[in-house]
Amino acid sequence: MIHVEAPKMNYPDIKDRKDINHLVETFYGLVRKDEEIGEYFNKTITDWPGHFEKLTNFWETNLFFQPIYKGNPIRKHIEVDQSFDKRIEQANFGKWIHLWFKTIDELFSGEKANLAKERARNMSHMMFIRIYQAR
Repeated sequence: MIHVEAPKMNYPDIKDRKDINHLVETFYGLVRKDEEIGEYFNKTITDWPGHFEKLTNFWETNLFFQPIYKGNPIRKHIEVDQSFDKRIEQANFGKWIHLWFKTIDELFSGEKANLAKERARNMSHMMFIRIYQAR
């Protein structure tokens, strides 16, 4: 059977904070509805607008090298894992990265979009390793 890939749409690249916020909010709309990983977010995050702001800061720092984000995401993820009886698995990060790539591909293309994918992939691996080491 021959697999024919659909033509890639020529979407704009991520160019500013507004684009990052749109990406973050769209992505977490999918995450919150996801049967596999939604529970971790829906039971942990009580202030979604504040969370969106923090993640927009995080990604603006990572994509545009603006020193805006302040925080320790590794510690926070370790705490979440512990609050869920150490149930977070590498497959959960796989689902997260799948939804992240899907969201980016539906909204953006270009150098910054690819960088957002690469950074997320690297972070997800490192994050799971640090969670596992903390057990």
